[in-house]
Amino acid sequence: MNDMAEQSHKTKSVVWWHWHRRLYDWVIHWAHTRYGIPALIILALVEPVCVPIPADSMVIGLCLGKPKHSLRYGLICSLFSILGGTIAFSLGLAIGGERVIRFCEWVSPLFAQLTLGLFNPDLGILAHKSLEIYLKYDFWAIAIAALTPVPYLLFSWLGGMANVSIIKFVLVSIVFRTMRFGGEGVLFYFLGEKARQLIEKYFNIATVVL
Repeated sequence: MNDMAEQSHKTKSVVWWHWHRRLYDWVIHWAHTRYGIPALIILALVEPVCVPIPADSMVIGLCLGKPKHSLRYGLICSLFSILGGTIAFSLGLAIGGERVIRFCEWVSPLFAQLTLGLFNPDLGILAHKSLEIYLKYDFWAIAIAALTPVPYLLFSWLGGMANVSIIKFVLVSIVFRTMRFGGEGVLFYFLGEKARQLIEKYFNIATVVL
């Protein structure tokens, strides 16, 4: 209760035009409500399917709010992010690469007209080559998307469209998605309070750098 009152006081004391600081306080406040973990689960689950907002924002916010729960937050996010990625993969598999290629072939002339003939690529051929490259380097494509800021959403859908092995997709995602969010959990478990004090002390500078 005291934590929530302190957080509320901080939010009210922020100048109205410091919207970035208000957003920071808003994300962190979830750690002090009963809805923090449900919000994390929802974002982690839908991010790989249709929401281009990294779940890291919620994980880091919760970890900064309650550093001693950071390992829990990291593992929960990993689990539901992998589940969301598997759902997106399955949808991509259901659509199929051939449908995507045919759609790109249909769109290609329209794209050329919209650009007044300045760009006239054969989108069907490009789509076919892209799926071939994904299938050839499937391990690295999944691993890089799961571990880095490269959109996991995009690569989850494309994995299904390229007909990659779903077992490989899930196993690689388990390893590298857990490294990403679990690593954040470990980091903030040990440095969370110090990191929060440092961020809040130099908040404007940190925002500009980021």
